[in-house]
Amino acid sequence: MIPVKIEHKFRGKIYLPNNRYAKDIFFRVKQAYANHQQMGVHLLFNQHKLRKLSSYQKGGAKSELENIDLYIELGKILEFDTTDAQKLKNSILLTNDYAHSHFNITKRLKLISGNHKKNLKNSYLFWDIENFSAISSIFSEIIEPYDIKDKDIYLAANPDSLYLKRAEWEANLYDYGKTLNSFNFIKCDHGKNVADDLLLENYKQLNIKNANIFLLTFDRELKERFLEAIDKHSNLYIMEK
Repeated sequence: MIPVKIEHKFRGKIYLPNNRYAKDIFFRVKQAYANHQQMGVHLLFNQHKLRKLSSYQKGGAKSELENIDLYIELGKILEFDTTDAQKLKNSILLTNDYAHSHFNITKRLKLISGNHKKNLKNSYLFWDIENFSAISSIFSEIIEPYDIKDKDIYLAANPDSLYLKRAEWEANLYDYGKTLNSFNFIKCDHGKNVADDLLLENYKQLNIKNANIFLLTFDRELKERFLEAIDKHSNLYIMEK
């Protein structure tokens, strides 16, 4: 922690990140504030850097996010507006999270029900959300392109994960105007593979024919059981590790 002083007056203490630019940014922001200059993210990054931050950054823009947090904390101590910095932070987080998820989904989606994809209209999603909780990528890479209706999405989660992550899942779904209960959501009981068993049971009860079936789970046995149960005229897609 280092002290924040303006014109020799102590205003508080702040944590200084351990990166190349943090110290320079700290003094630059303090000086701008003391000189009654306009505050803003231009004190952190030049226009070229701001443009670069609108696209994916290797390493998730770790040091840049640290320095934005430093600026926001200084804003709290010195009582200046940091709305633009918060918006920039959210934009960086969204861009980098989407790019990472996009890479994973597109590279790992695999057809396992045959050698060739059949051109089918209807699609269903069976989703173990505790295994695949990258909600933005599931929507952008599967739900929206295949026009999967809410009623054709089956989610399951075991109780421990539901207790720990429900607020996070609901917050991410909120961006799409959804909640867990927008879909066929199953709150499972305690027990081994309960979520997986119920997803398979849902599939069997529906007796689906001629459809794209997307199965999101890490469980190898469940993938095999779905493959055994799949209609020969359907496409079954899984996620590879």
